[in-house]
Amino acid sequence: MALYEHIFIARQDVSQQQVEALTEQFSTIITENGGTIGKTEYWGLRNLTFKVRKNRKGHYTLLNLDAPHAALAEMERQMGINEDVLRFLTLRVEEHETEPSAMMQSRGERGGRFGDRDRGDRGDRGDRGDRGDRGDRGDRGNRFGDRPRRERDENSDGGQAQ
Repeated sequence: MALYEHIFIARQDVSQQQVEALTEQFSTIITENGGTIGKTEYWGLRNLTFKVRKNRKGHYTLLNLDAPHAALAEMERQMGINEDVLRFLTLRVEEHETEPSAMMQSRGERGGRFGDRDRGDRGDRGDRGDRGDRGDRGDRGNRFGDRPRRERDENSDGGQAQ
């Protein structure tokens, strides 16, 4: 039998208990057709990148499966019929990971958003006296270079037709 990682997203308006019931329903389909469930992870209610069937959020669940293709096909068929499942993805893998997935690890363990930077104590910035006085800044000159200014005619309508 092949090893698979399967993730499905349930609608935002179903409860966590209903998501667990869906997970149990799909797990039953796999076991009845000769497969086994290695690991189940509920990742929680997360934001979607874009709206899917008018939903901005979804309940994410990961299943590690060891099942024949027929069992997987039946589970995916049932997910396509179920209106509570927004999306699903199944990937064939060489081996299942034994440790928790990256989504389940705490931010501190995997470094967080900017955890790869160790800035340390940057210390006092000092008086910054090396910059000198920035002055009036009036010496920048004309913004438009050396182009002469065009004079306006008082009787002109400014280029607008009447």
